[in-house]
Amino acid sequence: MTLFDDAETASSIDYPVRVRMTVAYDGTGFHGFAAHPGIKTVGGTLASAIGKVLGNPVELTCAGRTDKGVHAWGQVVSFDAEEFGLDLEALPRSLNRMLGPAIVVREAEKAHSTFDARRSALARRYRYTVLNRPVPDPFLARTAWHVPAPLDRRSLALACDPVIGEHDFSSFCRAPDEESSLVRKVHEARWLDLGDGILRFDIEAGAFCHQMVRSLVGTMVDVGRGRKRAGDMAGILRAHDRSRAGQPAPPHGLCLWEVVY
Repeated sequence: MTLFDDAETASSIDYPVRVRMTVAYDGTGFHGFAAHPGIKTVGGTLASAIGKVLGNPVELTCAGRTDKGVHAWGQVVSFDAEEFGLDLEALPRSLNRMLGPAIVVREAEKAHSTFDARRSALARRYRYTVLNRPVPDPFLARTAWHVPAPLDRRSLALACDPVIGEHDFSSFCRAPDEESSLVRKVHEARWLDLGDGILRFDIEAGAFCHQMVRSLVGTMVDVGRGRKRAGDMAGILRAHDRSRAGQPAPPHGLCLWEVVY
């Protein structure tokens, strides 16, 4: 006795496939990634387009729920789809015609059934770009924070050291609605001078709390301006007091660059 009475019955039963996508997007004009009814979001727009192409709705899981105006180059999403008729070469082409250039699917592939874009991630890498020169650049206006006052590069570099390692980042995070730990482990944090007044902050951690990167950048820019000292960073961390840190940097300079699995 077999599981199926005949081959025809067996072939008519479809099994779900876990799909993994790498997605890039310009967050301008979107109210973040997470889907909300009646609000234009990256996740809602992407899920709707995938549903249209596949002919059935999908539920997306993402590696990181970026805020309003934040961009991504390496956002990762996962969802289940019916295997019959699934073409993972044609799907990105169809989606990019519908959504590009604001949202672009860089890659789509089958993943193991246990893969989860958020829970399977080992680390996330973010980049924040600052344009540090007197005159703005219209071609960088959507992706870089223009800071006209000169920033001290050495002070910026020194401000990174205290945040590396495992700490309670309460001073740099927007308080969650429910009680939860704000302890995070930062693997790397550094400023790079790319020339022509373009500075980039790179940070990698296992996970981030809400507004953590933007608050770190805003505080470090205060250090670079001379409003705070690099040595103040350790004390701000230990204080566990959001009022001790600087204001969050604007969202448009932030990009979710890569997710590590």
